[in-house]
Amino acid sequence: MPGDISRAFWVTAPGQGAIYAHTMPAPKADELTVRALYSGVSRGTERLIWQGNVPLSQYQRMRAPFQEGEFPAPVKYGYANVGVVEQGPSDWQGQVIFALYPHQNRYHLPIEAAFPLPEGLPAERAVLAANAETALNACWDVCPRPGEQIRVVGAGVVGCLVASLCHSLPGTQVELIDINPEREALANALGLRFATPAQAQGDADQVIHASATEAGLNLALELAGDEAKVTEMSWYGDQTPRVALGEAFHSRRLTLRSSQVGQISPAMRPRWDYRRRMQKALEITAAHPEWGALIDAESAFEDLPQTMPDLVAGHGLCHRIHY
Repeated sequence: MPGDISRAFWVTAPGQGAIYAHTMPAPKADELTVRALYSGVSRGTERLIWQGNVPLSQYQRMRAPFQEGEFPAPVKYGYANVGVVEQGPSDWQGQVIFALYPHQNRYHLPIEAAFPLPEGLPAERAVLAANAETALNACWDVCPRPGEQIRVVGAGVVGCLVASLCHSLPGTQVELIDINPEREALANALGLRFATPAQAQGDADQVIHASATEAGLNLALELAGDEAKVTEMSWYGDQTPRVALGEAFHSRRLTLRSSQVGQISPAMRPRWDYRRRMQKALEITAAHPEWGALIDAESAFEDLPQTMPDLVAGHGLCHRIHY
């Protein structure tokens, strides 16, 4: 109803946040009114937003679909919101939907931006959908082939999701690599082989880097076999990692390329749009209940200004916010 109060989390300055309330206007004819159930904190990207590390040259490219404010701050940011439709056309009312929306307890959403959850996907796990979309797009960029030896460096949420998708190909041998040996239990839950950097096997057909560290990227180059491709999924913001492009990079004729979810992979772009890609990401998330192991903690929305500093400073997985 017009006049209702909505509350949203804002980064008010680098390293600072607050929840602001505002009066909701009446919804437009093509909008749904959604009450949030959960949202997910995308640690990598939201860490850079929180710290104010978005380069000036990337201010427009890094805008979230329903962002308000401008970088570095104040800014309302986020893109993994799961809620229930309270108002809208009768066939939408009561549906649980996913939206690329910031951390906010109630909001109006254009109908075309709402994605009903597929059968078998609980709202609690649906917060992974944005990361699943990133992983799906990365697989399109990587083009893994049956039987390949694939290494994934970085057992964060996106790295684990990409590794899981590659593992589903017949005969593909995927090794998930992380400096934290405790991630072995997570790899086992996903059916993946685990290794620390010292244990990692080289001569890989494909290497995917998702640790967002200089050391991880250089390890990825070391593990690649002759004429192999290394796909870089990490985004460093305004940091400049040093990359070992001397040594054997040229003699082994390696390829280093980027993957980023902001654009659909070129091979798929003629036939796929963003809506079709997100719908597929949701379907895949529904088909993988084991991915629930990637959600390792939960806290209340009202506590987000106090919990965000610890969330972005730590090395956890997906942190879920409940409303």
